[in-house]
Amino acid sequence: QVQLVESGGGLVQAGTSLRLSCAASGHTFSLSAMGWFRQAPGKEREFVAAINWSGRITYYHDSVKGRFTISRDNAKNTLYLQMNSLKPEDTAVYNCAARGSAGASTTIREYDYWGQGTQVTVSS
Repeated sequence: QVQLVESGGGLVQAGTSLRLSCAASGHTFSLSAMGWFRQAPGKEREFVAAINWSGRITYYHDSVKGRFTISRDNAKNTLYLQMNSLKPEDTAVYNCAARGSAGASTTIREYDYWGQGTQVTVSS
């Protein structure tokens, strides 16, 4: 059984920063591609960022490109999302997810395991 636990969310003002963390257990983290997704109330879950097994390949949604950075520390079994220049439209529950394979993907159906989510709220 794989467990993913997100942390680091909160209530912040527009223009500030947060760093989200995702601690993984129960699987071989270093061989798994990972991703971040978000969902606002009443809206579909959407892709935010993805990273391959080694960290050398990353993908970002256009709305966060240049502001967010996905990274991983395989020795610590931890995934990160550095969120800078936050905007009110970034407000959502953020989930980390793990694939059962090594290649980065932007497609939600290709992820096998999901964390419980952490709330990010950005005020004007």
